[in-house]
Amino acid sequence: MTLPAQSRLPLPLALALLALLAACAPEPPAEAPPTPVEAPPPPERPDPPVDQAALRRERAESARAATARAEAAAASPASRNMRDYLAGVEQALIARGRLRIDSGDEIALTPEKLTDTFIEVALYDEYVREGGKLVSRPTPAPLRRWQQPVLLRLEFGDSVAPDQRARDRAEIAGFAARLAGISGHPVAVTGGAGNVAVLILNEDERRAVGPRLAALVPGIPPGDIAALRDLAPQNYCTVFAYSNGNSPVYAQAVALIRAELPPRLRRSCIHEELAQGMGLANDSPRARPSIFNDNEEFAYLTRHDELLLQILYDARLRPGMTEAEARPIVLQIARELLETEA
Repeated sequence: MTLPAQSRLPLPLALALLALLAACAPEPPAEAPPTPVEAPPPPERPDPPVDQAALRRERAESARAATARAEAAAASPASRNMRDYLAGVEQALIARGRLRIDSGDEIALTPEKLTDTFIEVALYDEYVREGGKLVSRPTPAPLRRWQQPVLLRLEFGDSVAPDQRARDRAEIAGFAARLAGISGHPVAVTGGAGNVAVLILNEDERRAVGPRLAALVPGIPPGDIAALRDLAPQNYCTVFAYSNGNSPVYAQAVALIRAELPPRLRRSCIHEELAQGMGLANDSPRARPSIFNDNEEFAYLTRHDELLLQILYDARLRPGMTEAEARPIVLQIARELLETEA
């Protein structure tokens, strides 16, 4: 609806005109006060009853439709092949004594060993950029971590069925709370905008993820999009963390987890990528007992890894520190942590 235009006067002038009009108007005759109207209040009308049975039917139908979409999306040849491949990988690793789910307490830790592992895992990058591509080569890097709260936004491909989404969400929320308790830094799953996108996608969905990545991380290097889109089969999951400019403080991250993963590898990926996204960016063959080791000996975050996270977020360290600056402080923290456990 369009309203007719009204002239507008500067406020002081408008007030002056109103005063002038009031002074010129004849005084109106006194009127008798109006007779009060007495009427009963309108009757209360209860809200219409909620048909709980209809709501349950609607939810069940919605769940069935989502499950049907997931089954159709997961039935592609590429996704079926990847699911079979990963199931075989998990079985083979477990048969060889890998993907251990114990804490590895029989492996002795010393302050010096813990310090060396921290330096290798937190102060080296696993990959280096060369010609717009990512090349696997450990490279010295400054200490990096988050300063703002870490808010995890979960995004599932259509191939992930509702019941699996619920399990993944519960697993990630529980692990986020564990990371927060270990590090003392806020970490949580959010239903709104987050700074860490956790994408759980199957083969076909991952290959089409380029536009979504560009929207999630404006300015993301094309090489990173290619690395996530063309993830090699032996890479079950990955995480990319980003800073603004040359800052050593993380601002955004993207974690990608294959939707076809079987249970133990799936949970292992959640542990490793979310922990690495906190600032433990590298893997080391000397890290033991640890998930930050490519030999897949341990499936889940160990007490050793918890110590690494505690060191990383200790207030005596600061983002941007080099190995020379950080090492003596890390050694002191490691001595304190292990003495407390003794």
